[in-house]
Formats: sequence, C-alpha cells, structure tokens
Amino acid sequence: MVENVVNEEGDRIRGVDATRNNILAARVISETLKTTLGPMGMDKMLVDRAGGITVTNDGVTILDEMEIEHPAAKMIVEIARTQEKEVGDGTTTAVMLAGKFLENAERLLDKKIHPTIITRGYRWASEKAIEILGELAVEIDSEEELVKIASTAMTGKGVEHLREKFSEMIVEAVKIVGVGTYVNLEDIKIEKQRGKSIEESTLIQGVILDKERLNIDMPSEVHDARILLLEEALEIIGPETEAKISVTDPAQLQKFISQEDEILKKKVETIKGTGANVLFVQRGIDDVVSFYLAKAGIYAVRRVPKTDMQSIAKATGAKIVSKLGEVEVTDLGSASKVFEKLEGDDSMTYITGCKNPKTLTILIRGGTEHVISEVKRAIKDALGDVAATLKDSKVVAGGGAVEIELSLRLKKFAMSLKGRERLAVEEFASSLEFIPITLAENAGMDPIDVLTELKASHDAGGKNVGLNLFNSKVEDTMIKGIIEPLLIKTQAITSASEVAIMILRIDDVIAARKLKGKSDKIGDMGVYD
Repeated sequence: MVENVVNEEGDRIRGVDATRNNILAARVISETLKTTLGPMGMDKMLVDRAGGITVTNDGVTILDEMEIEHPAAKMIVEIARTQEKEVGDGTTTAVMLAGKFLENAERLLDKKIHPTIITRGYRWASEKAIEILGELAVEIDSEEELVKIASTAMTGKGVEHLREKFSEMIVEAVKIVGVGTYVNLEDIKIEKQRGKSIEESTLIQGVILDKERLNIDMPSEVHDARILLLEEALEIIGPETEAKISVTDPAQLQKFISQEDEILKKKVETIKGTGANVLFVQRGIDDVVSFYLAKAGIYAVRRVPKTDMQSIAKATGAKIVSKLGEVEVTDLGSASKVFEKLEGDDSMTYITGCKNPKTLTILIRGGTEHVISEVKRAIKDALGDVAATLKDSKVVAGGGAVEIELSLRLKKFAMSLKGRERLAVEEFASSLEFIPITLAENAGMDPIDVLTELKASHDAGGKNVGLNLFNSKVEDTMIKGIIEPLLIKTQAITSASEVAIMILRIDDVIAARKLKGKSDKIGDMGVYD
C-alpha cells in the first residue's frame, strides 16, 4: 500500500541499507580530512571549476570548497560549520569523530543490535564524556598559557617557525579588544597584503583597508580626520526604464550636461558643509565628484565593503548614513590620522589613532596569495581558541592525551552498565582513540606502538600523557605546553555524537521528484563531483 503513495519517479532506500549508505558517506568525509590532522598533517589542493586553487589543511575550508551531494555527508559538513561558528577551531576533530562513531556503530549493526540501543548507549557515553572532561580540565590564569594555546592551534599551518611571534600577537590583540571574559572577534580585522615576507606581518591599532584614495590629487595624508561614512552612491542615477531625451539645439545639450555637473557639485558642497575631510562610500563615486572632492582637499575611498564600513564605524565613532541629505555633523567619526601607504605593488588606506582603540587590524604579509590565505586561516583558528579559553578559563592536555584518558574512563564506565548499551559505550570509547592514532600516522610513527605506550602511561596514572610530535615522544603534554581549550573538545564530542545519533536513527531515505538533468537515484549520489 505504501509503495502506491510514494511518487513513482522517486527512489527509496530502507532499513539497514539506508543506514549503511549514510554511514559510508560520513566515513568518506572523515577519511578525506584525517590526513590533515595535527602539526604534521598534509595539505589539500582544491581546484574550483574556474581553475582557482586553494591549498589548505583547514577542515571547514576543505568541506566548504568540496561539492558535496550526499544528504548524510551534508549533515557531517554542518557540524564542521557549527564547530567553526561556536569555537572557531576543532572542525577536523569533530568530523573525524562523527565518522568514527558511525563506523564503529556499523560493527554493532552487524551483530544485529538495534539502532535504538546504539543511540541510547552513545547518548549515555556522550554525557559521561562531557562530565569526565570537566574533571580533567585545568584552570589557567596567565598570559603565558594563552600564548601556548595559540601556539598549539597554529601548528600544522605552515608557520611553525613563526608560532611564537604570531601567538604573542594574537594574545595581545585579544587583550586589547576583550571585555572581561568576552571577546568579539569581529573587532579584530585581518587584512592580507602580498609582498615582503611573513616575518613582517604586524598588529596595528586601527583599521586598514585594501583600498587607495580615489584621486591622485587628493591629500595622501589627513591629520585630525573627520570621517563620513556614506552608503549612497555619489553618482547620477539613470532611470530604471529606457528613456529618450529630445535635444533640438547644442545649447540644450550643454544645459543638460551643466545641470548634471551642478547636481554632482552640490553633493560635494553638502559633504564640505558637514566639516568632513575623509569620506568612505559603500558604492560608487562619479569622476566629476572625485574631481570636486580632490579640489576640496577631501580624502575619499569608494566601494568599501559593508563589513569594513562597520569596522570603521566602530573604531571612529562614525554613523553609517544611508542618504547624503540626512547627514548631520554628529554623524562624523574621528581619527588622529588617515593616510595612504604603498604596500608591495598596491596602496592601502590606514586609519590610526581611533576614538575606540579596541578595534585593530592584523596585517599579514607573504610572497604568494596561497601562503597568505593559509596564514590567515591559522590566525583565525588561534584567535578562536584563545577567545574560547577566556570564556571559561579551562584547558585540557593536547596531543591526543585527553582522548586516551576519556576512552579508558568510558570503558570503565561501560563495565558498570547492563544490557547491550554497554557495547555501544565501549565502541564510543574506542572511537576516541582515532585521534591519537591519526596524529601518529600523520607524523610517520607506528600507531600501534604509540597507542600501546599511551595506554600504558595512562594506566599508570599519567592522565596528561600525549604525543609531542615535535620530538616524536610520548610525554606529559600539559607540562610541554601542548594544550587546548576545554570548549573545543566538549563542542566537538557533543556535535559529533549528536549527528551520529541522528544518522543512525534514519531507516528510510526517500528521494525527491526527479529534477531535469539530475540523477534521482539515492545510491548514485556522490560525496563530491
């Protein structure tokens, strides 16, 4: 009877086949990212349809660039985005754990254990894991430990030789913009500039725009800047529909042109009347307006992105005005200096001595766009880690130490359970070992030997013993400064277990109506093109 209800053009996978199909998709995503984990992780080269190249080992960047089609795989990608949004790092860990939870659940399915039993056991294990993490966490109370956290986050991003410099820069930036334990990372603008070396990257208290002044006759430097932020285009806007103008003699044409010129000149007079000597416009500026602005000694920049406009507004105290006719003197912001500076082959606009010193810019320099972009991703990860740590001031040992300790304690917890849920908790615990095993594999170490040594150390009471991949030794990573924020681990385990439980509960996948030019077969859905 049910078969007659479903559209004949659709496709359907039911029962264990549906579950296994979804698990396979999740595992493919997990396996794709596993080689990027840790300081010795490899990079991926992503080539888009236009031939553009991105070289990175950042989990969420890889997943965003991949053209993922499978519905279950899309659910895995979603947890990576959630991880990035909530804590700024740990996306690869979250995806790998989700894939491993599902892979191990498949073993239980092979033993005829019902998905409901598995999901119940996984839920118990997840709750217990969060509880154990709270016990393992250590309070931090020094700037030095924040530097260690930033340093750990930047490993494997191609800037190991400059970890100390960037880590100190990141902690300084967070200290400046932070209010108590809250850090708004939007107050830290990251700007890229090709040219010079990475070593010359710097932290600037103020805002930098990858834009130059509109006209070479404009002042290149303005002191005691009074800044106007305008959304409206300073141009003559043509009619939306086609229009014709009848001109019977040259005088009429000249009058028409003069009227346009007069309208644009009045716009500049209005700007001058506010007292502004620096102008940032979100849209375009006509060449005639540019000429009059230069004549008036006003520094102007056009087509400034909305996010940059908001950064300038926050830094200078200016209000973003929608229409020129609504501008008031109180809408202007202030800065001690606005100037243009040649950086490499391009010029950039600097806004310094701002009213709000809690807005700043990290300027990243480098030889190629690919290198600079990867450094930017590394800095964003480190900023996220430091901000996450400040929220609760708690960290755990890195290098796979916390995962091994969690695994051992969860297995002890499983022994106290009765029923088949115990098997699910044990598989959940075994899944956590995937992190230190992968770290060892990516560093060229023998994963079995490493895992055996780690377990022996933890059984002997070394709860913080993990992998120090910089010297290929198993040692106390907390003492060695390889530490990670507690929030990153709790979010990764929570997100990974939630998506694994959701996928395991799916026993019927029904394809939508066939679209033109698209396959309607669920089994044909690739993970990516």
